[in-house]
Amino acid sequence: MRIGIIVGSQSSTSINRQVAKALIGLAPEGVEMAEIAWNELPIYTPDYDADYPAAGREWKSAIEASDAIIIVSPEYSRSIPGGLKNALDWAARPWGTNSFNGKPVAILGASGGAIGTAAMQQHLRAILGHFNAITMGQPETFLQITPSSFGANGEVADEALGTILEGYLAAVVAHVERFAQVNA
Repeated sequence: MRIGIIVGSQSSTSINRQVAKALIGLAPEGVEMAEIAWNELPIYTPDYDADYPAAGREWKSAIEASDAIIIVSPEYSRSIPGGLKNALDWAARPWGTNSFNGKPVAILGASGGAIGTAAMQQHLRAILGHFNAITMGQPETFLQITPSSFGANGEVADEALGTILEGYLAAVVAHVERFAQVNA
């Protein structure tokens, strides 16, 4: 099973990027996980629809080559980050070539606060619903990250966080398997 991870922040020090790396490190046997980067995408405009640039084609291909997608994102201004929205627009265009159509997707968010990504997750669910993505409903996961959550090398240092991430990954795998059985 191949799962692509999209990080909603471009920051190299993002706690959501740390969580994404931790998920990759905790991937269960038989699951390959890798980040799908979107930082090379220009601002989307329909002017590109007739001749998509290489960055747009590579972005769409990486999503399409994945069996499922996990989006790990911060919340900016009570919604999704603008850069992530731009990347999602690239994935859904040109009309009729939506890379998320029928794709199993799971959402996760981390912040310093207890429910800091709740609004982002609801907005992202609305966008993914429009894309006809099969979005995992449960468990909704809002991670509160503290300075002691990760060790010096990025490993999960908080046992409770590790348990949450492992349970989340088990739910993602079950979501993908359930989707595959329905469409077999």
